[in-house]
Amino acid sequence: MKNDVLYIVMPAYNEEENIDAVVAQWHPVVEKVGGDSRLLIVNDGSKDNTYQKMLSLQIQYPLLLPVNKPNSGHGATCLFAYRKAIEAHADYIFQTDSDGQTDPNEFWKFWENRDKYNFIIGSRDTRQDGIGRVFVTRVLRWVVWLMFGEWIKDANTPFRLIKTESLIPVLKLIPEDFFLANVVISVIAVKKKETCKWLPITFKPRQGGVNSINMKRIFNIGRKALGDFKRINEQLKK
Repeated sequence: MKNDVLYIVMPAYNEEENIDAVVAQWHPVVEKVGGDSRLLIVNDGSKDNTYQKMLSLQIQYPLLLPVNKPNSGHGATCLFAYRKAIEAHADYIFQTDSDGQTDPNEFWKFWENRDKYNFIIGSRDTRQDGIGRVFVTRVLRWVVWLMFGEWIKDANTPFRLIKTESLIPVLKLIPEDFFLANVVISVIAVKKKETCKWLPITFKPRQGGVNSINMKRIFNIGRKALGDFKRINEQLKK
Protein backbone atom coordinates (compact mmCIF):
# COMPACT_ATOMS: atom_id res chain seq x y z
CA MET A 1 0.00 0.00 0.00
CA LYS A 2 1.39 3.40 -1.07
CA ASN A 3 2.33 5.80 1.73
CA ASP A 4 0.60 9.15 1.78
CA VAL A 5 3.08 11.78 0.60
CA LEU A 6 3.46 14.65 3.06
CA TYR A 7 5.21 17.92 2.30
CA ILE A 8 5.95 20.08 5.32
CA VAL A 9 6.39 23.60 3.94
CA MET A 10 7.89 26.61 5.69
CA PRO A 11 8.71 30.17 4.66
CA ALA A 12 12.03 31.43 6.02
CA TYR A 13 13.30 34.99 6.25
CA ASN A 14 16.44 35.85 8.22
CA GLU A 15 16.21 32.69 10.32
CA GLU A 16 19.89 31.75 10.56
CA GLU A 17 19.63 31.65 14.36
CA ASN A 18 16.71 29.20 14.26
CA ILE A 19 17.04 27.12 11.12
CA ASP A 20 19.38 24.43 12.49
CA ALA A 21 17.09 23.66 15.43
CA VAL A 22 13.92 23.86 13.34
CA VAL A 23 15.21 21.40 10.74
CA ALA A 24 16.40 19.06 13.49
CA GLN A 25 12.91 19.17 15.06
CA TRP A 26 10.83 18.72 11.90
CA HIS A 27 12.96 16.43 9.71
CA PRO A 28 12.14 13.37 11.87
CA VAL A 29 8.44 13.94 11.10
CA VAL A 30 8.88 13.46 7.35
CA GLU A 31 11.22 10.53 8.05
CA LYS A 32 8.53 8.84 10.14
CA VAL A 33 5.77 9.47 7.57
CA GLY A 34 8.10 7.98 4.99
CA GLY A 35 7.78 7.43 1.26
CA ASP A 36 8.40 10.51 -0.85
CA SER A 37 7.61 12.95 1.96
CA ARG A 38 9.84 16.01 2.24
CA LEU A 39 10.61 19.07 4.37
CA LEU A 40 10.43 22.02 1.96
CA ILE A 41 11.78 25.33 3.28
CA VAL A 42 11.58 28.40 1.05
CA ASN A 43 14.13 31.12 1.70
CA ASP A 44 12.36 34.42 1.05
CA GLY A 45 15.37 36.49 0.00
CA SER A 46 16.97 36.50 3.44
CA LYS A 47 19.71 39.04 4.09
CA ASP A 48 21.57 36.67 6.40
CA ASN A 49 22.93 33.14 5.92
CA THR A 50 19.64 31.26 6.20
CA TYR A 51 19.85 29.70 2.74
CA GLN A 52 23.54 28.80 3.02
CA LYS A 53 22.81 27.07 6.32
CA MET A 54 19.96 25.10 4.76
CA LEU A 55 22.23 23.91 1.95
CA SER A 56 24.82 22.68 4.46
CA LEU A 57 22.11 20.88 6.46
CA GLN A 58 21.16 18.72 3.47
CA ILE A 59 24.09 16.43 4.14
CA GLN A 60 22.73 15.53 7.57
CA TYR A 61 19.05 15.77 6.61
CA PRO A 62 18.53 14.22 3.14
CA LEU A 63 14.74 14.85 3.05
CA LEU A 64 15.27 18.60 3.38
CA LEU A 65 14.53 20.59 0.21
CA PRO A 66 15.85 24.17 0.41
CA VAL A 67 14.47 26.57 -2.20
CA ASN A 68 15.71 30.11 -2.76
CA LYS A 69 13.68 32.99 -4.21
CA PRO A 70 13.53 36.80 -4.15
CA ASN A 71 11.80 38.45 -1.21
CA SER A 72 8.02 38.71 -1.56
CA GLY A 73 6.71 38.49 2.02
CA HIS A 74 5.32 35.76 4.25
CA GLY A 75 1.98 35.14 2.56
CA ALA A 76 3.34 35.08 -0.98
CA THR A 77 6.08 32.71 0.16
CA CYS A 78 3.53 30.37 1.75
CA LEU A 79 1.57 30.36 -1.52
CA PHE A 80 4.79 29.68 -3.45
CA ALA A 81 5.58 26.76 -1.12
CA TYR A 82 2.06 25.34 -1.44
CA ARG A 83 2.37 25.37 -5.22
CA LYS A 84 5.79 23.70 -5.09
CA ALA A 85 4.31 20.91 -2.97
CA ILE A 86 1.42 20.51 -5.39
CA GLU A 87 3.87 20.26 -8.32
CA ALA A 88 5.66 17.49 -6.39
CA HIS A 89 2.36 15.54 -6.13
CA ALA A 90 2.07 15.73 -2.35
CA ASP A 91 -1.09 14.15 -1.00
CA TYR A 92 -1.05 16.36 2.09
CA ILE A 93 0.61 19.70 2.79
CA PHE A 94 1.45 20.86 6.29
CA GLN A 95 2.47 24.49 6.75
CA THR A 96 4.25 25.94 9.73
CA ASP A 97 6.79 28.70 10.32
CA SER A 98 10.56 28.42 10.67
CA ASP A 99 10.97 30.47 13.86
CA GLY A 100 10.65 27.58 16.33
CA GLN A 101 7.35 28.69 17.86
CA THR A 102 5.45 25.49 17.03
CA ASP A 103 5.85 22.00 18.49
CA PRO A 104 6.39 19.05 16.10
CA ASN A 105 4.97 16.67 18.70
CA GLU A 106 1.57 18.26 18.17
CA PHE A 107 1.63 17.39 14.46
CA TRP A 108 0.61 13.78 15.04
CA LYS A 109 -2.91 14.51 16.28
CA PHE A 110 -3.41 16.35 12.98
CA TRP A 111 -1.99 13.48 10.93
CA GLU A 112 -4.18 10.94 12.70
CA ASN A 113 -7.27 12.89 11.58
CA ARG A 114 -6.22 13.46 7.97
CA ASP A 115 -8.84 11.13 6.50
CA LYS A 116 -11.68 12.85 8.37
CA TYR A 117 -11.09 16.49 7.39
CA ASN A 118 -9.79 18.36 4.35
CA PHE A 119 -8.48 21.27 6.43
CA ILE A 120 -7.10 20.80 9.95
CA ILE A 121 -5.93 24.07 11.47
CA GLY A 122 -4.35 24.85 14.81
CA SER A 123 -6.01 27.09 17.35
CA ARG A 124 -3.47 28.93 19.49
CA ASP A 125 -5.23 28.48 22.82
CA THR A 126 -1.93 28.76 24.69
CA ARG A 127 0.23 31.63 23.41
CA GLN A 128 3.55 32.86 24.70
CA ASP A 129 4.43 35.35 21.95
CA GLY A 130 3.21 38.56 23.56
CA ILE A 131 0.02 40.47 24.22
CA GLY A 132 0.43 42.47 21.01
CA ARG A 133 0.09 39.35 18.86
CA VAL A 134 -2.94 38.19 20.83
CA PHE A 135 -4.54 41.59 20.22
CA VAL A 136 -3.89 41.35 16.46
CA THR A 137 -5.48 37.89 16.32
CA ARG A 138 -8.59 39.17 18.11
CA VAL A 139 -8.92 42.16 15.80
CA LEU A 140 -8.44 39.93 12.77
CA ARG A 141 -11.22 37.66 14.01
CA TRP A 142 -13.64 40.59 13.99
CA VAL A 143 -12.42 41.83 10.58
CA VAL A 144 -13.02 38.38 9.07
CA TRP A 145 -16.51 38.31 10.56
CA LEU A 146 -17.34 41.79 9.24
CA MET A 147 -15.94 41.10 5.76
CA PHE A 148 -17.04 37.50 5.24
CA GLY A 149 -19.73 36.84 7.83
CA GLU A 150 -17.75 33.94 9.32
CA TRP A 151 -16.58 33.71 12.94
CA ILE A 152 -13.23 31.90 12.76
CA LYS A 153 -11.42 31.50 16.06
CA ASP A 154 -7.87 31.57 14.68
CA ALA A 155 -7.73 32.04 10.92
CA ASN A 156 -4.02 32.79 10.58
CA THR A 157 -2.42 29.95 12.52
CA PRO A 158 0.86 28.74 10.94
CA PHE A 159 0.08 25.14 11.84
CA ARG A 160 -2.24 23.49 9.33
CA LEU A 161 -2.62 20.20 7.51
CA ILE A 162 -4.44 20.38 4.19
CA LYS A 163 -5.51 17.74 1.71
CA THR A 164 -3.89 18.79 -1.56
CA GLU A 165 -6.89 18.08 -3.78
CA SER A 166 -8.94 20.46 -1.62
CA LEU A 167 -6.28 23.18 -1.61
CA ILE A 168 -5.87 23.41 -5.38
CA PRO A 169 -9.23 25.12 -6.14
CA VAL A 170 -8.80 27.44 -3.15
CA LEU A 171 -5.44 28.73 -4.41
CA LYS A 172 -7.02 29.73 -7.72
CA LEU A 173 -8.97 32.44 -5.87
CA ILE A 174 -5.94 34.01 -4.15
CA PRO A 175 -3.54 36.55 -5.74
CA GLU A 176 0.06 35.32 -5.75
CA ASP A 177 1.25 38.32 -3.70
CA PHE A 178 -1.44 38.07 -1.01
CA PHE A 179 0.18 38.67 2.39
CA LEU A 180 -2.48 37.17 4.66
CA ALA A 181 -2.65 33.99 2.61
CA ASN A 182 -3.45 31.60 5.44
CA VAL A 183 -6.26 33.82 6.67
CA VAL A 184 -8.03 33.76 3.34
CA ILE A 185 -7.41 30.02 2.88
CA SER A 186 -9.21 29.45 6.19
CA VAL A 187 -12.06 31.74 5.15
CA ILE A 188 -12.53 30.15 1.73
CA ALA A 189 -12.49 26.66 3.22
CA VAL A 190 -15.24 27.62 5.65
CA LYS A 191 -17.28 29.51 3.03
CA LYS A 192 -17.11 26.56 0.64
CA LYS A 193 -18.31 24.19 3.38
CA GLU A 194 -15.15 22.10 3.33
CA THR A 195 -14.70 19.65 6.17
CA CYS A 196 -12.65 21.69 8.65
CA LYS A 197 -11.35 21.00 12.11
CA TRP A 198 -9.61 23.34 14.57
CA LEU A 199 -7.35 21.60 17.07
CA PRO A 200 -5.69 23.35 20.02
CA ILE A 201 -1.95 23.89 19.86
CA THR A 202 0.64 25.66 21.99
CA PHE A 203 2.58 28.60 20.60
CA LYS A 204 6.00 29.28 22.08
CA PRO A 205 8.04 32.50 22.12
CA ARG A 206 10.21 33.09 19.10
CA GLN A 207 13.34 30.96 19.59
CA GLY A 208 15.87 33.43 18.21
CA GLY A 209 16.40 36.38 15.90
CA VAL A 210 14.09 39.36 15.43
CA ASN A 211 10.55 39.21 14.09
CA SER A 212 10.36 41.20 10.84
CA ILE A 213 6.72 42.17 11.48
CA ASN A 214 6.20 45.16 13.79
CA MET A 215 2.98 46.92 14.76
CA LYS A 216 3.36 49.67 12.13
CA ARG A 217 3.79 47.07 9.40
CA ILE A 218 0.86 45.06 10.76
CA PHE A 219 -1.31 48.19 10.45
CA ASN A 220 -0.24 48.76 6.84
CA ILE A 221 -0.79 45.10 5.98
CA GLY A 222 -4.24 45.23 7.55
CA ARG A 223 -5.21 48.33 5.58
CA LYS A 224 -4.24 46.67 2.28
CA ALA A 225 -5.90 43.40 3.32
CA LEU A 226 -9.30 45.08 3.61
CA GLY A 227 -9.30 45.79 -0.13
CA ASP A 228 -8.02 42.31 -0.92
CA PHE A 229 -10.66 40.74 1.33
CA LYS A 230 -13.37 42.71 -0.46
CA ARG A 231 -12.25 41.47 -3.88
CA ILE A 232 -12.06 37.85 -2.74
CA ASN A 233 -15.47 38.09 -1.09
CA GLU A 234 -16.91 39.31 -4.39
CA GLN A 235 -15.40 36.29 -6.16
CA LEU A 236 -16.90 33.93 -3.59
CA LYS A 237 -20.34 35.38 -4.15
CA LYS A 238 -20.25 34.72 -7.90
